[in-house]
Amino acid sequence: MNISRSFPLLALLALAPGPSAISLAAAAAGQPATVAPLPVLGAAPAWRLKDLDGKEVSFAQFKGKVVIVDFWATWCVPCRHEIPGYIALQEKYRKDGLVVVGISLDQAGPAAVKKFVASEKINYVVVMGDDDTQTLFGGMEAIPTTFLIDRAGNVRDRKLGVEETADYEKKILSVLK
Repeated sequence: MNISRSFPLLALLALAPGPSAISLAAAAAGQPATVAPLPVLGAAPAWRLKDLDGKEVSFAQFKGKVVIVDFWATWCVPCRHEIPGYIALQEKYRKDGLVVVGISLDQAGPAAVKKFVASEKINYVVVMGDDDTQTLFGGMEAIPTTFLIDRAGNVRDRKLGVEETADYEKKILSVLK
């Protein structure tokens, strides 16, 4: 399904933030949350998209980095909820090789997204998504949909919906090391 042509309310369904199974299990055991090693889900697709100024950005540019690819839209409330966390993670781990890439599925175009990016002070790469890129990633059931890609170019996590930044940070650290 092409989410960029779907009813915006779809993004609100089942995307309410809440504790992860990891954090619930850890809390029940009275221990801090940890993340088991993340499996390799497959090779990340090669993509090329335009940034908000029309310049080409490709996945190949981030070779050797840990990359978060977040499919989102400005009208998506759960997406907007996660943005401050991605800003903080980009700032905190940039020096360690983390790159956050937001793939906007906004139909309003780059000008509207650029205005939003400026107002939110987004410090990471934002590109405009298309149908082909959604297909390369297996299609979008809803947004936000986020992929965590290791330094070797393997997808290590696919997150559908919102996850609290502290919980997601543990996953990032498991592949950033």
